[in-house]
Amino acid sequence: MIVGFVGLGVMGFPMARHLAAAGHTLKVSNRSPAKAQAFVSAHGGTTADDVADAVAGAEVLGLCVGNDDDVRAVVLAVLGRLAPGAVIVDHTTTSAKVAREMSELAAASGRFFVDAPVSGGQAGAENGTLTAMLGGDEAAIAKISPVIEAYAKTIRRIGPSGAGQLAKMCNQICIAGLVQGLAEAVHFADQAGLDSNAVFEAISKGAAGSWQMQNRWATMVEGHYDFGFAVDWMRKDLGLVLDEARANGSRLEVTALVDQFYAEVQSMGGRRWDTSSLAARLKR
Repeated sequence: MIVGFVGLGVMGFPMARHLAAAGHTLKVSNRSPAKAQAFVSAHGGTTADDVADAVAGAEVLGLCVGNDDDVRAVVLAVLGRLAPGAVIVDHTTTSAKVAREMSELAAASGRFFVDAPVSGGQAGAENGTLTAMLGGDEAAIAKISPVIEAYAKTIRRIGPSGAGQLAKMCNQICIAGLVQGLAEAVHFADQAGLDSNAVFEAISKGAAGSWQMQNRWATMVEGHYDFGFAVDWMRKDLGLVLDEARANGSRLEVTALVDQFYAEVQSMGGRRWDTSSLAARLKR
């Protein structure tokens, strides 16, 4: 298929690379055109300085940009230049509101918009093992699923437009609580004078075990916080979660508290540390 991709950051670049490797005719664009040119030089495809020119004629358009405003700007710029019946699949983590707005806008032009935030981080993008949570038209999702299988191992339609973003919010709620609990356990073991490796071996295979424990216990102990998903991004995501919770009446006391803990990490200079840096505030 003719596939466009906008946003070649730490997630988007490897996702687009998988698309190129899968044999799609690729058209790419990035806020800094030099990165798009570098991608084309390394992996093929075409680009142009103007985003609408870059992705003109695409049958499927992947987005992996920054926030609601970025999604709106790209969709408004490119919508009329895409192939009739084209599907925009947005991997940006945004509000459910903007997903619904863009879906209505796309439908009015004879095209489709699917919200498809992902989980799995930079490693998942690099390895092609992301999980995608989709909201939107079933036929449109059926069309794009064989395309995004290039970088996603799990593709699940959650419901209508906006449902993918709401599922991603559930994901971030879980991560916030899990990482804070893990940070406190690491801190407690240290304060108690325990061998952290022995504690990990004792509890990681039982009911307390999790992906976060398997992958971040040792790095928290060592004070390494350079694993991709930055605190600034997590606070952006939790802001979306808490806004939605206020609108639907959800009680997210732990999530709101952990958001404030991340604010403390930012004030410590950890804006670009990864989310496991909650452990750093307990070591002060």
